[in-house]
Amino acid sequence: MSKLRVGVIGLGVGEKHAEAIARIPECELVAVCDRNPTILAAIAGKFPDVAARECDTEILDDPSIDLVCIASYDDCHFSQTLRALERGKHVFVEKPFVLHEEEAKRVREELRRRPDLRLSSNLILRRSPRFLDLRQRILSGQFGTLYHLEADYNYGRLEKITEGWRGKLPFYSAVHGGGVHVADLLMWLANDRILEVSAVGNALASQGSGFGNFDNVVAVLRFASGAVGKLGVNFGCRLPHFHTLALYGTKATFLNGRDCAWLYTSADPHVPPLILDTAYPGVHKGALIVSFVAAIQGRGEAEVSEEDVFASLSVCFAIERSAHSGLPVKVEYV
Repeated sequence: MSKLRVGVIGLGVGEKHAEAIARIPECELVAVCDRNPTILAAIAGKFPDVAARECDTEILDDPSIDLVCIASYDDCHFSQTLRALERGKHVFVEKPFVLHEEEAKRVREELRRRPDLRLSSNLILRRSPRFLDLRQRILSGQFGTLYHLEADYNYGRLEKITEGWRGKLPFYSAVHGGGVHVADLLMWLANDRILEVSAVGNALASQGSGFGNFDNVVAVLRFASGAVGKLGVNFGCRLPHFHTLALYGTKATFLNGRDCAWLYTSADPHVPPLILDTAYPGVHKGALIVSFVAAIQGRGEAEVSEEDVFASLSVCFAIERSAHSGLPVKVEYV
C-alpha cells in the first residue's frame, strides 16, 4: 500500500499534527505551512526533509498531496477544507471545522459529491485514557441507565479572546471553539444524540474588552433517550483548563477530578467510591490522526467519523442560537 503524502497548515497545534504524521509508517510528511515566517522556520527545522511553504495554496493545490491537516486560525478552516476537498484531498481539521452553519452545509454537499474522500476533526477528548475507561464501563452496563449528564469546558484563558486572534475575528463562538469538545464527549459516552437545547449566556468576564460574543454559556440538554443534561462553556474562570464531567446512572455515578475520578455505586456515605486514577487528559494532540489514516486506507474506522464531526457542531449551532434568542432550540443535524 502506497504511503499517504501529507501536508500540515498552521503550526501552533499543527506542530502536534506533524509529529503524529511523522510517526505513522503509512504516511509521509512532505510539507508544512504557516503564515508566520519565524514559526515556520522553527518548526520546519524539526523536520529537515520536509518542504516549508509560506502560502496555504502551495499545499492545497499540490496534486501530489493526499491528506491535509488544517490547524490554521478558525476563520480559515472552511475555505481551506473546501478547497482541499475540491482538489481531491482528505482533510483532518482542527475544531471548530467551520464557524457557521451554512459553511457546514457546503462542506457536507462537497463530501456527498466526493464519497471517496474522508473528513475528521480533532475532538481529542475521546482519546483520553480516563474517558476511554469510562466509556467501557458504561458499555459494560456498570451505570445501568444514564439519566443525567453534565460537562463543562472550563477554559480559564480569557486572554485568548480579549487579546489573541480569536477576539479579532468578525465572529468567534466560545461554544463552537470549546463547547464542541464536551458536546461530542457527552454524546460519545452516552451513545445518544442531543435533540433540544435551552441556553443562556453572558459576557461579564470580558466586559469592556471589545469581544463581541458570550464568554460564558450554560445549556440544558434533552437527549433522544429521555436523559437530560447540562453543558457549560466558561472562558473567564479563574481555574486551570479543565473538563468537569458528572454522569448519573441508575447503578453508578461518575465525577471527574483533576488527579483522579470517583465512581460511586452506593448512596451510603460509609461506602467509599472507587478511585479511578487513569490519566487525564493524558493524550497527544495528534493521537486521532492514526485511526483517520487507517480509515482512509481501508484498515478500520476513524475514531471520529464524518458524522461525529457534523453532529457535535450541529449541537453547538443550536446552543449558540438559543443563547442569543432566549428560546429553546431543536438541534438540526447538518
